[in-house]
Amino acid sequence: MTRLPIVSETKSAQTHSVQPAGTTEECKGSYAFVSLGCPKNLVDSERMLGLLKIDGYQLVSDPEKSDFVVVNTCGFIESARQESMSAIDQMLDLKRAGKIRGVIVSGCLAERQKEKLLEDRPEIDWLVGVFGREEITKVADRLIGGLHEQRTIFRPAPIRALSDEQRLQVTPKHFAYLKISEGCDRLCTFCAIPKMRGKHASKPQDQILLEAKQLAASGVRELVIVAQDTTYYGIDIDGRPQLSELLRKLDDVEGIEWIRLMYFYPMYIDDELLQTIASAKKILPYIDIPLQHINDVMLKRMARRVNRRDTEALLGRMREKIPNLVLRTTFITGFPGETDEQFEELCQFIDKAGFERAGVFTYSFEPDTPAAKLDDHLSEEVKEQRRGRLMEIQQRNAFAWAESQIGSTIDVILDRPVAGQKNVWIGRSFADAPDVDSVVYVTGEKNKPLSAGEIVPCEVVMSREYDLIAAAVGKGR
Repeated sequence: MTRLPIVSETKSAQTHSVQPAGTTEECKGSYAFVSLGCPKNLVDSERMLGLLKIDGYQLVSDPEKSDFVVVNTCGFIESARQESMSAIDQMLDLKRAGKIRGVIVSGCLAERQKEKLLEDRPEIDWLVGVFGREEITKVADRLIGGLHEQRTIFRPAPIRALSDEQRLQVTPKHFAYLKISEGCDRLCTFCAIPKMRGKHASKPQDQILLEAKQLAASGVRELVIVAQDTTYYGIDIDGRPQLSELLRKLDDVEGIEWIRLMYFYPMYIDDELLQTIASAKKILPYIDIPLQHINDVMLKRMARRVNRRDTEALLGRMREKIPNLVLRTTFITGFPGETDEQFEELCQFIDKAGFERAGVFTYSFEPDTPAAKLDDHLSEEVKEQRRGRLMEIQQRNAFAWAESQIGSTIDVILDRPVAGQKNVWIGRSFADAPDVDSVVYVTGEKNKPLSAGEIVPCEVVMSREYDLIAAAVGKGR
């Protein structure tokens, strides 16, 4: 999970340089913002930030100097809900102390719990559901105006994904998340996302291309493609996958240098899509493909609609058709009914598959999901023990891949300087998605200062566990 600190407009202008069109000098009030959760939620946060700015609200870094605070929450699993609740409670403490006028709670937790959240925390001023984000300025106006006759805005999921134009970007200027669809038609038994985000709704290609061009014009060089189910893109529009077609068009967007692909469900990945990725100029040989398990019984209990044989065949085709491919995946351990033998099968699979990147999560009991009704739930102790063992196996894979890069020359996009070091930067290679993967430490040449967003050829001189250490060896672009 990604947690963004409360951000200020001053900081955003300095580090992100995104000024949504149609801004106004009038200041209707000040606010602070806390964004929690996944990149999809971050895009929603940036959209709300943009709308508030256009409407004349001033973003400040210190909540105690604001009129109100917006907390955009995550409601995915228990740990995420607890983090969201903690942020809400901190802001409510400021309200009780008379330091702010109100607290607006938006996002997935608001959508999942609805009025129950108001019952538990009646001092919340407004609840805004996931698809109520477009009305955030109306909510702010009512709060500032002292109108309390209505305290919730929940809207049905749209048939087509909402536009994400006019965002106030809070990622570094040179990369941004591009959401191509909303919701999910999968019915995985452990997941509550369809309850919060609705059915799958693709964003029209013309809208996606417009947003990509606007991001490129603002200085974005790396697009990170996100959705709940990326490979399902377009099927709800005319019954056929359209991701290959979309990616070919995105590959031609001027100004974009890297395109990174996330959230590939292991269905609808055909040879056309693999050929599109392999032959593209800008699409990185990096795919995030959450698998969750490999045992057929576990996959069936999870309602994943895939099996081990087809998954292994797919992984083989992906590596065959896309040179130098880096695969990122995630697994759930301790799912209800997982036997010692099934867990051992997963261990052996991870050891053999050699994933360059992987995360492991313990099963989270979610009361309103089908998995909650399954028998044979495991103890937290067993879940954690199994997670630890899987991470040890994956660590060997990741360390071995990092060591294999020593002596090679790779392009690195620079994210930020290392504090206290002259011309030393933290960056990422094609193998590293923001926030979730490893980093590359880059030392520049003495008389050639580096800058954020620059893509620099670097020689890898050593590895340090998951990370690489490299020296700039050529001119950046």
